[in-house]
Amino acid sequence: MSSEKLAPLISGNTVHDASSANRIDRIGATGDGRRATGDGRRATGDGRRATGDGRDVLFAARSASALYRLLDVLPVFAGDDRVSRSYALVPGSDFGIDALSSVERAGARTVSWDEASRRSYDLVLAASPKGDIGLLRGPRVLLPHGAGFGKSVPEEGSGVATASGLDPMYLLSGDRALASVHALAHPSQVTRLAAASEQAAARARVVGDPTLERMLASRSLRERYRAALGTGARKLVVLTSTWGPESLLRRRPFLAADLLASLAYDAYQVALVVHPNERARTGAFDLSEQLSPALDAGLVLAGAYEEWASVLVAADVVITDHGSTGVYAAALGCPLVGAYDGGGELIPGTPMAEFLAQGPRLRGADSGALEEALASSDPGAVRALAQSSFAEQGHALKLLREEVYRLLDLVPPAAPVDARVLPAPLPAQRVPAAFAVRARVEGLQVAVERLPAHTSRTAHHLAAAYGWAGERHLQSAALLYRNAGQPAVGSHSMFWTAAGWTAGVLEDYPGCRTAAVIVSPSLCLVRRRTGALLAVRIAPCQDDGRVTYADPAAVLSAVHAWLGNLTGPAPLSGAVTCSVAGVLFRAEISAATGAQAAVVL
Repeated sequence: MSSEKLAPLISGNTVHDASSANRIDRIGATGDGRRATGDGRRATGDGRRATGDGRDVLFAARSASALYRLLDVLPVFAGDDRVSRSYALVPGSDFGIDALSSVERAGARTVSWDEASRRSYDLVLAASPKGDIGLLRGPRVLLPHGAGFGKSVPEEGSGVATASGLDPMYLLSGDRALASVHALAHPSQVTRLAAASEQAAARARVVGDPTLERMLASRSLRERYRAALGTGARKLVVLTSTWGPESLLRRRPFLAADLLASLAYDAYQVALVVHPNERARTGAFDLSEQLSPALDAGLVLAGAYEEWASVLVAADVVITDHGSTGVYAAALGCPLVGAYDGGGELIPGTPMAEFLAQGPRLRGADSGALEEALASSDPGAVRALAQSSFAEQGHALKLLREEVYRLLDLVPPAAPVDARVLPAPLPAQRVPAAFAVRARVEGLQVAVERLPAHTSRTAHHLAAAYGWAGERHLQSAALLYRNAGQPAVGSHSMFWTAAGWTAGVLEDYPGCRTAAVIVSPSLCLVRRRTGALLAVRIAPCQDDGRVTYADPAAVLSAVHAWLGNLTGPAPLSGAVTCSVAGVLFRAEISAATGAQAAVVL
């Protein structure tokens, strides 16, 4: 998570009114058994109490995942100079390494665990009951760090198959409830909490889900997110993986690469959301290396903070294991396809368990299997999953602020509180530099389907981007193309013209049959091994009020296939209809002018 992304979260934004302007006694007890005071005093750095209106709030995170959930509640305090925020790492998690590094880079105040456990706070916010949270003194508000309680971690806590976050071992501090407030997303979660601990359930409040609030607030930015990803007219397929031995990434480590090798590049885009714990376990470098074939084929690896949520907003379909990310996708109304292979982690009877048992399932790694699963998708089942997981949609921050300001014994600010919209995601780290192209020529119409070069499917020809593809692909390609670019002219500079480069590259690579230069999205220059330099003008497709522009490289593959299918010399004028992912583009072919031939690359 970059400081640029965190800065607006930690600085002030809008805040929201509470329904009650009266001061209400705090219901929580401090960790050492004393009632929290309600006289406006706050903790000083040495543990003494000082008078004044200020309040010290500690965000206690056990892992990066928990921290990210806590950051989503920052708007609750935005604009209130009476509230001082600090962050501490709760020890004991295998996934806590560098969890606070992002907030430290953003300039947030962090304190060591020793200091945090010595001081008293006016409020402690946590998103996990695990670890030594009970040592922190002050009223504690506990939020879930995912959507619902659908997954168990048998090796933790009491060792029974209890939902993570509902283990009785973590819900009590001595003989008292750990939290002053359990902030939950749905009434059914209160029932489940009561089954684990009546004491804890007595402190439960249904406020909704602050992370979902950000996603719902960002729905109108969907087109912006898709533009940032470079999705275009493609169908965005998002894979989501929780952490642990039954996660999608552990059970099906090659699914992303297999999908990318079989789905047409111009019809589908594939993204992957990986749980922060799995990222911490693997490490960023090793994760990138493990996913290298998929990344080379154009996989979008969504960032663990904020970016995963904006990718979900942009998605057309989500393929999910038993983790909670799929539940958020359901709340956005996105079609869901299951990819969980069963095991002991999924809690029976939970909303996600019921959906996975009845919903569509991905049974292969190709477009046929994907479209077959989508055809059986039931929007009603998706809505039911969301409705049984999230209540108070659109009100979570308002309700949460009422609870925390009651504990702080402060009148909330008068201005309304709004969820902060998500930032635009980053595009794929890499895009394919070579394509295996399937082509079908029927008179003046050519249909092309581009796949990554390593696909096992048969192809008409290999197309490679000069200056980006490796030498092996350049030697094998029948079509070589490059962008004209904007040359930086300086002393001792030397550049090719379009005419010179196309002729030279055909001489350098005997296996090449067509060389092309992409001058702009609407103009390319093409030379066959035998023939003059041709200009290809590409018209966008206009349909139902929308304009779609082709990837010029895809149209060049269509023109290459059409020219290669001719029995005589290539005509110096004509028009070809190119079908790319079912979208039709008109390509007008003519002899290149002198000015076009002299374009400097």
